Amino acid sequence: MIRTAKLGELTDIIAITEACAAQLIKNNILQWSSSYPTIGIFENDIKRNELYVMEVEGKLVGTIVISTHMDAEYAPVKWLTPSDNNLYIHRLAVHPQHQKKGYAQELMNFAENYARAKKYASIRLDTFSQNKRNQLFYETRGYQKLGDIYFPEQSDDHFHCYEMVL
Repeated sequence: MIRTAKLGELTDIIAITEACAAQLIKNNILQWSSSYPTIGIFENDIKRNELYVMEVEGKLVGTIVISTHMDAEYAPVKWLTPSDNNLYIHRLAVHPQHQKKGYAQELMNFAENYARAKKYASIRLDTFSQNKRNQLFYETRGYQKLGDIYFPEQSDDHFHCYEMVL
Protein backbone atom coordinates (compact mmCIF):
# COMPACT_ATOMS: atom_id res chain seq x y z
CA MET A 1 0.00 0.00 0.00
CA ILE A 2 1.21 3.50 -0.84
CA ARG A 3 -0.23 6.37 1.18
CA THR A 4 0.62 9.78 2.60
CA ALA A 5 3.07 9.71 5.48
CA LYS A 6 2.24 10.71 9.05
CA LEU A 7 4.36 12.78 11.42
CA GLY A 8 4.48 9.85 13.85
CA GLU A 9 6.36 7.83 11.21
CA LEU A 10 9.36 10.17 10.97
CA THR A 11 11.62 7.80 12.92
CA ASP A 12 10.83 4.93 10.52
CA ILE A 13 11.30 7.18 7.49
CA ILE A 14 14.70 8.38 8.71
CA ALA A 15 15.69 4.76 9.42
CA ILE A 16 14.97 3.94 5.75
CA THR A 17 17.03 6.84 4.41
CA GLU A 18 19.89 6.27 6.85
CA ALA A 19 20.07 2.62 5.76
CA CYS A 20 20.05 3.75 2.12
CA ALA A 21 22.79 6.32 2.83
CA ALA A 22 24.94 3.65 4.48
CA GLN A 23 24.42 1.34 1.49
CA LEU A 24 25.31 4.14 -0.95
CA ILE A 25 28.47 5.00 1.02
CA LYS A 26 29.42 1.31 1.05
CA ASN A 27 29.20 1.45 -2.77
CA ASN A 28 31.29 4.66 -2.84
CA ILE A 29 28.28 6.79 -3.84
CA LEU A 30 28.47 9.88 -1.63
CA GLN A 31 24.97 11.13 -2.38
CA TRP A 32 23.27 11.16 1.02
CA SER A 33 24.82 11.83 4.40
CA SER A 34 23.90 12.81 7.95
CA SER A 35 23.21 16.33 6.64
CA TYR A 36 20.74 15.24 3.92
CA PRO A 37 17.98 14.24 4.01
CA THR A 38 17.11 15.43 7.50
CA ILE A 39 14.13 14.87 9.74
CA GLY A 40 13.22 18.55 9.27
CA ILE A 41 13.06 18.12 5.50
CA PHE A 42 10.76 15.11 5.87
CA GLU A 43 8.65 16.94 8.45
CA ASN A 44 8.07 19.74 5.91
CA ASP A 45 7.27 17.16 3.21
CA ILE A 46 4.62 15.62 5.48
CA LYS A 47 3.12 19.00 6.43
CA ARG A 48 2.74 19.77 2.70
CA ASN A 49 1.16 16.31 2.10
CA GLU A 50 3.94 15.51 -0.38
CA LEU A 51 5.61 12.54 1.33
CA TYR A 52 4.27 9.11 0.53
CA VAL A 53 5.29 5.83 2.11
CA MET A 54 5.05 2.25 0.96
CA GLU A 55 3.82 -0.15 3.57
CA VAL A 56 4.27 -3.91 3.17
CA GLU A 57 2.82 -6.27 5.79
CA GLY A 58 2.46 -3.38 8.23
CA LYS A 59 6.08 -2.18 7.85
CA LEU A 60 7.32 0.93 6.05
CA VAL A 61 9.76 -0.11 3.33
CA GLY A 62 10.00 2.95 1.07
CA THR A 63 9.34 6.65 0.57
CA ILE A 64 8.82 9.12 -2.25
CA VAL A 65 8.14 12.85 -2.36
CA ILE A 66 5.73 14.05 -5.04
CA SER A 67 5.80 17.84 -5.17
CA THR A 68 4.64 20.72 -7.34
CA HIS A 69 7.46 22.96 -6.04
CA MET A 70 10.41 23.57 -8.37
CA ASP A 71 13.69 24.05 -6.50
CA ALA A 72 15.62 27.19 -7.48
CA GLU A 73 18.54 24.98 -8.60
CA TYR A 74 16.33 23.67 -11.43
CA ALA A 75 15.85 27.12 -13.02
CA PRO A 76 18.78 26.99 -15.50
CA VAL A 77 17.79 23.58 -16.91
CA LYS A 78 16.32 23.63 -20.43
CA TRP A 79 13.19 21.59 -19.69
CA LEU A 80 11.05 19.94 -22.36
CA THR A 81 7.83 21.56 -21.12
CA PRO A 82 6.98 24.98 -19.65
CA SER A 83 7.53 25.22 -15.89
CA ASP A 84 3.93 25.80 -14.87
CA ASN A 85 2.29 22.37 -14.61
CA ASN A 86 4.88 19.83 -13.48
CA LEU A 87 5.49 17.35 -10.70
CA TYR A 88 8.86 16.86 -9.04
CA ILE A 89 10.08 13.62 -7.52
CA HIS A 90 12.48 13.73 -4.58
CA ARG A 91 13.88 11.39 -1.95
CA LEU A 92 12.82 8.08 -3.49
CA ALA A 93 14.16 5.45 -1.13
CA VAL A 94 13.59 1.75 -0.49
CA HIS A 95 15.23 0.17 2.55
CA PRO A 96 18.18 -1.99 1.37
CA GLN A 97 16.57 -5.09 2.95
CA HIS A 98 13.62 -4.60 0.59
CA GLN A 99 15.42 -3.57 -2.59
CA LYS A 100 15.28 -5.61 -5.79
CA LYS A 101 11.65 -6.54 -5.13
CA GLY A 102 10.14 -3.98 -7.51
CA TYR A 103 9.12 -1.52 -4.79
CA ALA A 104 10.91 1.46 -6.36
CA GLN A 105 9.12 0.65 -9.62
CA GLU A 106 5.80 0.58 -7.73
CA LEU A 107 6.53 3.94 -6.10
CA MET A 108 7.34 5.48 -9.48
CA ASN A 109 4.25 3.89 -11.06
CA PHE A 110 2.22 5.50 -8.28
CA ALA A 111 3.79 8.92 -8.92
CA GLU A 112 3.39 8.67 -12.69
CA ASN A 113 -0.26 7.53 -12.43
CA TYR A 114 -0.92 10.37 -9.98
CA ALA A 115 0.61 12.86 -12.41
CA ARG A 116 -1.42 11.56 -15.35
CA ALA A 117 -4.66 11.57 -13.34
CA LYS A 118 -4.05 15.19 -12.30
CA LYS A 119 -3.14 16.18 -15.89
CA TYR A 120 0.41 17.38 -15.20
CA ALA A 121 2.54 18.09 -18.29
CA SER A 122 5.59 16.22 -17.05
CA ILE A 123 7.50 14.72 -14.16
CA ARG A 124 10.93 16.09 -13.31
CA LEU A 125 13.62 14.77 -11.00
CA ASP A 126 17.33 14.67 -10.42
CA THR A 127 19.71 11.89 -9.56
CA PHE A 128 23.31 11.87 -8.45
CA SER A 129 25.85 11.74 -11.28
CA GLN A 130 27.79 8.95 -9.56
CA ASN A 131 24.69 6.77 -9.08
CA LYS A 132 24.67 4.84 -12.36
CA ARG A 133 22.02 2.41 -11.11
CA ASN A 134 19.53 5.25 -10.56
CA GLN A 135 20.33 6.78 -13.93
CA LEU A 136 19.58 3.49 -15.67
CA PHE A 137 16.41 3.09 -13.57
CA TYR A 138 14.99 6.43 -14.75
CA GLU A 139 16.20 6.17 -18.34
CA THR A 140 14.59 2.73 -18.66
CA ARG A 141 11.32 4.28 -17.48
CA GLY A 142 11.48 6.85 -20.30
CA TYR A 143 12.99 9.86 -18.54
CA GLN A 144 15.26 12.04 -20.65
CA LYS A 145 18.50 13.44 -19.23
CA LEU A 146 18.57 17.20 -19.81
CA GLY A 147 21.26 18.95 -17.80
CA ASP A 148 23.23 19.09 -14.59
CA ILE A 149 22.77 20.99 -11.36
CA TYR A 150 24.58 21.19 -8.04
CA PHE A 151 23.45 20.82 -4.45
CA PRO A 152 26.63 21.91 -2.63
CA GLU A 153 25.19 21.01 0.80
CA GLN A 154 24.93 17.40 -0.41
CA SER A 155 27.96 16.85 -2.62
CA ASP A 156 30.70 18.47 -4.68
CA ASP A 157 29.58 16.32 -7.62
CA HIS A 158 26.70 17.25 -9.88
CA PHE A 159 23.23 15.82 -10.26
CA HIS A 160 21.61 14.97 -13.59
CA CYS A 161 18.14 16.38 -14.23
CA TYR A 162 15.54 14.24 -15.97
CA GLU A 163 12.07 14.86 -17.35
CA MET A 164 9.35 12.62 -18.71
CA VAL A 165 6.62 14.33 -20.75
CA LEU A 166 3.22 12.82 -19.98
